[in-house]
Amino acid sequence: MEKLLEMAKKVCDKAEVYSIGYTHNSVSFKNAKLHGIESKIQSGASLRIIKDNKLGFAYTRNLANRQELLQNAIDSLEGEVEANYDFPLTEKLPRIDTFDPSLENVLSTQMVEESARVCDLLKSKTDAEISVSSTTYTETIRVMNSCGTDISGESTFYVMYGSLVFPGSASGIWRAFLSKDFRQMPENILNEMVKLYTSSSKIVEPKGGKMKIMFMPNSMIALKWRISSGTSSKSVYEKVSPIANKVGEKIFDERITIHDDPLNDKHPGARAFDDEGVACKPLTIIENGVLKSFYYDLDYASKLKAKPTGHGHRTTAWGGDPISIKPVPALTHMIMEPGKKSFSDLVKSIDRGIILEGALGAHSGNIPNGDFSIGVSPGLYVENGEIVGRVKDAMVAGNIYEMLKQVVDIGDTLYPSWGTAWLPPILCDNVSVATKN
Repeated sequence: MEKLLEMAKKVCDKAEVYSIGYTHNSVSFKNAKLHGIESKIQSGASLRIIKDNKLGFAYTRNLANRQELLQNAIDSLEGEVEANYDFPLTEKLPRIDTFDPSLENVLSTQMVEESARVCDLLKSKTDAEISVSSTTYTETIRVMNSCGTDISGESTFYVMYGSLVFPGSASGIWRAFLSKDFRQMPENILNEMVKLYTSSSKIVEPKGGKMKIMFMPNSMIALKWRISSGTSSKSVYEKVSPIANKVGEKIFDERITIHDDPLNDKHPGARAFDDEGVACKPLTIIENGVLKSFYYDLDYASKLKAKPTGHGHRTTAWGGDPISIKPVPALTHMIMEPGKKSFSDLVKSIDRGIILEGALGAHSGNIPNGDFSIGVSPGLYVENGEIVGRVKDAMVAGNIYEMLKQVVDIGDTLYPSWGTAWLPPILCDNVSVATKN
């Protein structure tokens, strides 16, 4: 990497080298039987150069031919992509606990045994189609640039998913468990899955209309995408965010507070720096319903004459290979402050409504504007404070900037939600639902 950076500095104004290496081991069970074991080791590097305020980019899985990589980056300058920013000089970073060396020694046989244990427990209590997967992931990231930055970080992840699919359907109840080390999936998570599954085995066909909807963390991706989009500096710059001029104004219910906290190492995936080498720090996006700030990478901070907030990440809405992706503004460590109501208390407060466990089509609609229209997959129907069955063939629609002003209450438990976000259940009123009836 050092040699590549020196070569790049001789032919351009600014340069950055990003490298990542990871080891990925996974075990999967389908229908409660071992389905597959996979191991992958991969590494690579990407080069960003800036010359005459134009951006060049190239990447490789093999650094053997540095000159070819550099030439590819130079050739890409013909794309005339503007880059009116400097790479940062980052030297001092906070110490965070992101790496547990014991995870590197976990064997596939241990993962198989734990997955089989979970399958057996779920099989003994339900008639569901059971799927379980577990993954160990070790990652090393390094960022160097022509301004003198040379920083690196290591992380370990252990992730386990369990799902109970209703017979004859493609929907079910699933939960994720995340840790920095290998450990058993907690009993309370498994018991919650079983209880929700058994209480919603009956299919019901309620009338549509306005009703209460409880967004569970697995369906919160529909809200997370729209909150992330509306508060992104990219959306502000492109003039597609409806809240671009509302900093300091109340946009949600006062019980909603949302932070992005990459330094929170209680959970796996904490980061001391982003993929551009900018130091990370906690950022409050929404406080007591009031819009406090947007988040920026280097590019959009420059375009909007703001300071970068350490949110330049090599990702897309669907993840992707970080080596091949240029950084964009991304809210990767979202945390919504929990409320004080237990899940059972939230259910008891529903006179008529749906617990939305999963959402189909969360990516569709006008995301920057906050609009959504999602399929219920599955939805647990509640009447008079009790789950009476599950709903099929139903749609939930609305706009987050209207709906999140009508919050009934927020749950007291944080769940992992689609990556490194941690979100509680949130119960909203007067949400439009369309059903067969």
